Amino acid sequence: MILKSLTDCAIDALFPRRCPVCGRIVVPRGRLICPGCMNRLSWVKQPVCKSCGKELSVDTVEYCFDCARRPRSFVYGRALINYNEAASRSMAQIKYNNRREYLDYYAGEMVRRLGPAVKAMKAQALVPVPVHPERLKTRGFNQAEELARRLSGGLGLPVETGLLSRNKNTAPQKDLNPAQRLKNLEEAFSAKCPRTGLTSVILVDDIYTTGSTVEACSRVLTRAGVSRVYFLCICIGGGR
Repeated sequence: MILKSLTDCAIDALFPRRCPVCGRIVVPRGRLICPGCMNRLSWVKQPVCKSCGKELSVDTVEYCFDCARRPRSFVYGRALINYNEAASRSMAQIKYNNRREYLDYYAGEMVRRLGPAVKAMKAQALVPVPVHPERLKTRGFNQAEELARRLSGGLGLPVETGLLSRNKNTAPQKDLNPAQRLKNLEEAFSAKCPRTGLTSVILVDDIYTTGSTVEACSRVLTRAGVSRVYFLCICIGGGR
C-alpha cells in the first residue's frame, strides 16, 4: 500500500493531471478538474426528452423535436453534459490529441450522476460504438471503448467489444443534415448474434447530436437479436 502511494505520487509529479476543460495542470493536485472549470460545463438537467435525454425547454412535452418526428430503434438514452463550446473543445482534445485521461473525470461523473438511470435500464453489458479499423490505426484508440472500460467497474457491467463492428469508413458527420447522416451510416455497422442470454445492452459513445450513429447501431443490434438497446454518452446536443 505504501509502495503504491509512493508510485502514485511519483507519477503525479512527473505527469500531473491536466484539466479536461482548460487543459492546465489541475490545482489542487489529486483532483481531475479545476474547481472553476466545472461551471463551464453545462450539466444536463430535468426535464429531458423521454427518448434521447436532451434537455427540454418546457415540461409540458415529453419528447424533443427530433424524437417526436423520428421513431427510434433504441429504448432511451441519457447524457451527462450539453454540447457547448467547452465540451466541444474537450471532446476534440480526447479524440485528436490523445487526451484519454480526460475520460477518467467524465466516466466518474457519469457513474455518480447517471448511475440510478443506468440501474433502471436493467442492461447486461456495455457496447462501445466502434470505429473503423483504419481510423483506429490512425488514432490509436477508440474513445467510446476507453469510456466504456472506465464505466464498467463503477456500473458493474462488462464491456462487449466483439458484438458490434464498423465495416465502412464513413465521411465525417458534422457537416451533414440528419437524413444525410443516417444515409451515410447505412451498412456501416454490423452485429454478431449476441451470446446466449444477452438481451439488453447499453451503447456507449462520446457525443450524441442527431442520434444517427446510435440509431444505426441500434438497428443492427436489434436485427441480430438484442431485445433492448439503450445508450449513454458524455455530450448531447447540436443541430437538428
